Amino acid sequence: MDSLLGFFISDAVAQGTAPAAPAAPLGLNPLLLGAVMIAAFYFLLLRPQQKKDKERRAMIDALAVGSEVVTGGGVLGKVTAIGEQFVTVEIADGVQVKVQRSSINTVLPKDTIKHV
Repeated sequence: MDSLLGFFISDAVAQGTAPAAPAAPLGLNPLLLGAVMIAAFYFLLLRPQQKKDKERRAMIDALAVGSEVVTGGGVLGKVTAIGEQFVTVEIADGVQVKVQRSSINTVLPKDTIKHV
């Protein structure tokens, strides 16, 4: 049994050291790879979100009396008055509610409420 164990151990020692790990693909070093990851993160996640936020701010700033809107709660109505932070929306004949400007989700085309 000892000779059999010695045989396996001597084979393992005879093989030498493990082979070296392969080089990084295309010769990219870790610093360059990190920079590429950060750039991809910026162009795939941050930039589109900033563009979307900019469009939303422009939509809210362009609100005018008579605009038909959908609020964050899904309520359709027509803007009757605009304040600095609040907008008055008529949701039915003679029923008006005040909502924050930031809660306006969508500005609808004219006469959309009549056809809903």
